[in-house]
Amino acid sequence: MRAALEERYGSRVRLAESFGETTADVEPADWYGVAEFARDTLGCVFFDWLTGVDEPPEALSVVAHLYDPAGHRHLLLRTRVPSADPVLPTLTGLYRGANWHERETFEMFGVVFDGHPNLVPLLLPDGFEGHPLRKDFILASRVAKPWPGAKEPGESGHGSPSRRKTLPPGVPTDWAREHPRPPAGGDPENEPQS
Repeated sequence: MRAALEERYGSRVRLAESFGETTADVEPADWYGVAEFARDTLGCVFFDWLTGVDEPPEALSVVAHLYDPAGHRHLLLRTRVPSADPVLPTLTGLYRGANWHERETFEMFGVVFDGHPNLVPLLLPDGFEGHPLRKDFILASRVAKPWPGAKEPGESGHGSPSRRKTLPPGVPTDWAREHPRPPAGGDPENEPQS
């Protein structure tokens, strides 16, 4: 597998071996071509999965796992796209199984798969804004109400004395001032009258 990829793509593909799995790092322009070569020439006819990895501040990685069932060989295909304009060609024309994975990666990371037949939200409710698996996505609910899995004294909002309040990871320090926390008992205007 490695020799065939090196012969076809030369220095345009960076290869590594780990635990019997070949990893091929390519530029976005070679994403589709290497996947097609893997299917048609290397025997990687089984599409296992595809996902994104946020690498702030400038890039998102997209990773696909392809498998050759006859030769029992794995290929991990990776590329990096800019966070500001994450676009890749779809693999749905090569692998029907890429459809669901590309929709999920579009929804969760914002990667647009050009040519996808139905690139619409898959898991999140209608009207949801943002891409929740990006590291810059603010988990506002962690600021607005106590986290039920509190481990530190005072995090649960009752019981032992509290420490200085800190914001959850990824929440900007001035965010709480712009978006004040509701009262501990909820919103008194929406409470039922007794």
